[in-house]
Amino acid sequence: MHWRIAVALHCMFFLNCLLITSEGVPIDIDKTKIEPHAEEEKPETQDTGLYYDHYLREVIDLLETDSHFREKLQNADIEEIKNGKLNKELDFVSHHVRTKLDELKRQEVARLRMLIKAKMDADQDIGIDHQALLKRFEHVNHQNPHTFESKDLDLLIKTATRDLENYDKEHHDEFKRYEMMKEHERREHLKTLDEEKRKEEEARYEEMKKKHEDHPKVNHPGSQDQLKEVWEETDGLDPNDFNPKTFFQLHDTNGDSFLDEQELEALFTKELEKVYDPKNEEDDMIEMEEERLRMREHVMNEVDVNKDRLITMEEFLTATEKKEFLEPDSWETLDQQQLFTEEELKEYERHIAEQEAELKQRENDLHQQREELQKQQEELQAQKTELKQVVEQMEMKKTQQVLPPGGPNGELQFHPPGEQSVVNAELHHQEDNPALKPVQELQKDLPKGAEQSQLHS
Repeated sequence: MHWRIAVALHCMFFLNCLLITSEGVPIDIDKTKIEPHAEEEKPETQDTGLYYDHYLREVIDLLETDSHFREKLQNADIEEIKNGKLNKELDFVSHHVRTKLDELKRQEVARLRMLIKAKMDADQDIGIDHQALLKRFEHVNHQNPHTFESKDLDLLIKTATRDLENYDKEHHDEFKRYEMMKEHERREHLKTLDEEKRKEEEARYEEMKKKHEDHPKVNHPGSQDQLKEVWEETDGLDPNDFNPKTFFQLHDTNGDSFLDEQELEALFTKELEKVYDPKNEEDDMIEMEEERLRMREHVMNEVDVNKDRLITMEEFLTATEKKEFLEPDSWETLDQQQLFTEEELKEYERHIAEQEAELKQRENDLHQQREELQKQQEELQAQKTELKQVVEQMEMKKTQQVLPPGGPNGELQFHPPGEQSVVNAELHHQEDNPALKPVQELQKDLPKGAEQSQLHS
């Protein structure tokens, strides 16, 4: 028997852990119409969209390598996996695998801490509680950040199960907000137009709606008509030869004996192409993906009996025998439904207004902070200039004190080292004595001989 993960990681984690055999149910196949499969390879798993998807994959792949754990998984049912009975088997996993699990957990904890640091740096909030933020990542046991224990496996299973069960709901909520934003922006644009332009825009909007709604009939997802259309147009087979068993095997693309969510969604491409064309302005491709999701959810609710988000051969064949498969109701597309009420739109617009007000206030605060910083910078520059001027004045005074006194005509006078101190003392005495200043002025007009005789007298 060949072991593999039962379903792509887009399905619930506990189902991904459930390793199944590939001994498929015997299927009647017309080998003249179906090309033989190439050598079977392990199917690649798809991203779950969870922020810990990589960690989830690595733990699954590592546990799959342990023969004891794989054997226990084979004999465990879904409820035993969900309620944690399988977690105690982790104690019997080989030391080599446990060591690698410990390393994986340490790497994941380090990654989460880096994410928190990045958030703290972005928010620039030194008051954030690091440990409180770390506990928000519920898929890891933070009380023991070094080793991978049974509690870690239990947390990983339960967190991934809950997150994936809420994934579709979150997607629908996001799409609803997207549609309300579109309508909000359309109405805001109308307010900027004059009466004539507004009427033209409204007429154009109604024309686009009519063009989008004018499309061929969409078959009920999962009905005989819908599957036969895939059988004929996608598989290139005669609709009169339609065989549910053969159809199941053809579209079990990874050969794991299940139709998972991705394989199921691929069946609706032909129906969606009737309504949406990327070349048409009136067709929104985001709405197309929402329509695909709705179709997948509908078929899962109708066919997936045990609610494991996988369709087995038995479930599929049972569904093809129901009246709903042969005589289905008509399928209402998104353009035939009211996606939100006027009250919901008004509430959404109030929320947007609040966010805009907060952003405006933050912008004003940042502008004020910038002005304050600019003012401080100007003050610092003024202080720097003033300090520079004071230093220059001090340097100038220092230079003037060092230079020797000049003669009557401005020439420099040289004094021997012994006389320089006497001359400096005399000059200081004359400057400090106001009574000597007139005499000094008269001496400048006297002849040289008279000046000397007066000095001697």
